Amino acid sequence: MGGPLDGAPGHDLLLYSRFRPQPAEDADGPGLQRVELIPSQMTALRLFVALADRLRVPPADGLAERVRTARRDAAANRHVLYLSAEQMECVAYAFWLHRMSRSALEANRFTRDYGITHHPGPGPSTRRPAAGA
Repeated sequence: MGGPLDGAPGHDLLLYSRFRPQPAEDADGPGLQRVELIPSQMTALRLFVALADRLRVPPADGLAERVRTARRDAAANRHVLYLSAEQMECVAYAFWLHRMSRSALEANRFTRDYGITHHPGPGPSTRRPAAGA
């Protein structure tokens, strides 16, 4: 009598577990900032990354990989990423797009937590010290 992992499902589970995305390291690298996003922010960011080939302002280098390998902290219900300054600016842009088309919550929260807001037009996003920094 076979168990639940005998045969095709067992094979597939072993194969999948070897190739599943590995979470990002839990340590700040040089020039990287720890970012914690709530589920709705992560959903908006995943959409932005998924549209990369169609956007005129594509995601910053490495952002798609950071999003793909983000670690979910179940206890805090947050997704943890480590981002460069350029990637942070890009996330602010993604949340600005989301704000203009759907909801301001994600952008407002990012501004409050990290002090970065995208403003359309020439020049970079506005960066101010985050609350409590």
